[in-house]
Amino acid sequence: MTADLLSELTVRARRAAHARGDDCACAAAPLAQRPDATVVRHGPTVAKAHAPGSTAGDLAPRLALAAALPAVLLPPLSPTPVALHGRPVTFWPYGTPVDPEDPAAAPWEAAGALLAALHRTPAPDSLPPMRGPAKAARAIARLREEAPGHPAAGPVLRAWETLPPWARDERPMPDTTTVCHGDLHLGQLVRHPAPDGSWRLIDVDDLGTGVPAWDLARPAAWYACGLLPPEEWTRFLDAYRGADGPAVPPDGDPWSALDVPARALTAQTAALAITKAVAADRALDEVEQALIDACARMCPVSPQLTTSFAK
Repeated sequence: MTADLLSELTVRARRAAHARGDDCACAAAPLAQRPDATVVRHGPTVAKAHAPGSTAGDLAPRLALAAALPAVLLPPLSPTPVALHGRPVTFWPYGTPVDPEDPAAAPWEAAGALLAALHRTPAPDSLPPMRGPAKAARAIARLREEAPGHPAAGPVLRAWETLPPWARDERPMPDTTTVCHGDLHLGQLVRHPAPDGSWRLIDVDDLGTGVPAWDLARPAAWYACGLLPPEEWTRFLDAYRGADGPAVPPDGDPWSALDVPARALTAQTAALAITKAVAADRALDEVEQALIDACARMCPVSPQLTTSFAK
């Protein structure tokens, strides 16, 4: 099924890029092959098969919002998904991604400004909750199922249990009016038009309403774990605040808003690291161990620990 999906998605991407069926010499290649997404590029067009179980109804309000915010989100080529092997497929213009080999050029300022603009956007009534907490809960469930006896699983699961119910996807989020991306990281930015247009956010699968601090939580967690240099964290946070982002206070200590989401993202990322290491039959690497160590520092929760985790 995976090979058939990839092959047919490649054909669909070519058709979308060349509606008249002309011969071409376009670059064509898979961009991602994961259980939750298969993505293929053909020249200026990208076709994405979304996760099994997702529906056109799930995507419709998210696609509509992306189309309505072309200065913030990469707009789809069509607002209506098509079906392929029971999965919705969407089509997008190709954008130039962040270069992972040039961390100094990472667009932290653009990421902060784009998030602030997204968070200030009035939420359409049809927009569902953002899926950040649900994805974190799935990562923890996978850890419990696939690697409960791993030596690092205990600190991660204990850290998870210190979180409030909304962050564990056990209760509704306390904010239901703010538009959030739901899965922000540097891989979610591209330049459009390629190769050197303005930065745009991509990937609407988790887009929805919720706690906006969740969108700042991954870089916040990396910073707190010592994986993101302070100057890069400051560039991102200052850009967000400078664009009037509502997730954190306009000045002063931001951690009253960031602490819970950052803890949740740390536990989620650590859980995924363990299950991937177990699947590959390898030891945790240095970065993964740093995440486990951060989870261990979260327990038990205390005012002193909050200060420590926030650097």
